[in-house]
Amino acid sequence: MKQALMVFLVMFTAQAFSQPCGTKSFNDYAYDIHSTDRPYPEVVDPGTPSSLDEAGQPPSDAIVLFDGSDLSQWLTRDGEPADWKVGNGYIECVPGKSTIYSKQSFGDCQLHIEWATPAQVEGEGQGRGNSGVYLMGLYEVQVLDSYQNTTYPDGQAAALYGQYPPEVNASRQPGVWQTYDIIFHRPRFSPTGEVIKPATITVLHNGVLVQDHVQLTGPTMNRLRLDYYAHDSRLPISLQNHRNPVRFRNIWVRDLEKDKEQARTSTVRPDASPDIAAMAGTFQNPDNPNDRIVLAVKEGQLFVREMTSRDIALHPQSGSSFYAFEDQLQINIRTNREGKVSGLRVFQRGKMHSYDKVEQ
Repeated sequence: MKQALMVFLVMFTAQAFSQPCGTKSFNDYAYDIHSTDRPYPEVVDPGTPSSLDEAGQPPSDAIVLFDGSDLSQWLTRDGEPADWKVGNGYIECVPGKSTIYSKQSFGDCQLHIEWATPAQVEGEGQGRGNSGVYLMGLYEVQVLDSYQNTTYPDGQAAALYGQYPPEVNASRQPGVWQTYDIIFHRPRFSPTGEVIKPATITVLHNGVLVQDHVQLTGPTMNRLRLDYYAHDSRLPISLQNHRNPVRFRNIWVRDLEKDKEQARTSTVRPDASPDIAAMAGTFQNPDNPNDRIVLAVKEGQLFVREMTSRDIALHPQSGSSFYAFEDQLQINIRTNREGKVSGLRVFQRGKMHSYDKVEQ
């Protein structure tokens, strides 16, 4: 009997302290069953569901990012007002314009977003109704016209891009409104940057469960499996402009972070580092001395030089990671034990190269 009790206690303790973020904690078992002394849940008006013709109403505790009227809650990657088309209750990607970012930043959250690919079908595969919903600007739930359209499975609608296909294809016809309901828990990092707990995502596509509390392997990126790197606990949500006129409506978020007072507003161009100037310099590929990259700072903006015939503006994802979407380029800054910049990891078009800083 004692041995059985000990096994039960060990299993119970392990389960209680290994629960994923957002589940009940050990303290929830401190109350007697049916006790009226425990705190009562907050009352929330659940709002109304959408129809195919009309957007519904969000829950009363939701943060509304687009209510059908304007783009006041969104910015471009350069911190300017978002420049997509605003139509009758929707916003639409405009080819040639920027990916857009929410002014507010989020960590753990419930995100509701509705989208529609063009009714007039053009292109095929990834060229047909392509966009994406990025949690924290890093973790993409793919948007694509996947109705009778074949592409690689981890790139179709409701895929966690490049990592996990959806369990089923729940896509509606082109031009018809579709919904994503996403539960996201951000990754947790130790003070020294190691991953304590990976990010998880649950996705319902048109009410159908297609991603069931899936653990992400790291940030999503085209043709490359990235490792986690430590980043802020709250970052903007972004909507990708992939040169297809995809529409979005009825976008709202419920903040699931327990300490909601830490919610803050992002201008999309936060200070990349206390000393961004320290990132400037020349970096050399140790395997190819003729392969060099020069980082330069101009008016608070980090640029890459000597990779192409033009400067490439880099936009911060965190204090040590920068991204240029149009060039499919990501640069992670490496530092040594003293905190000084020692090198780069450069990801571009499915390849990764390391560079060491050249001391001058």
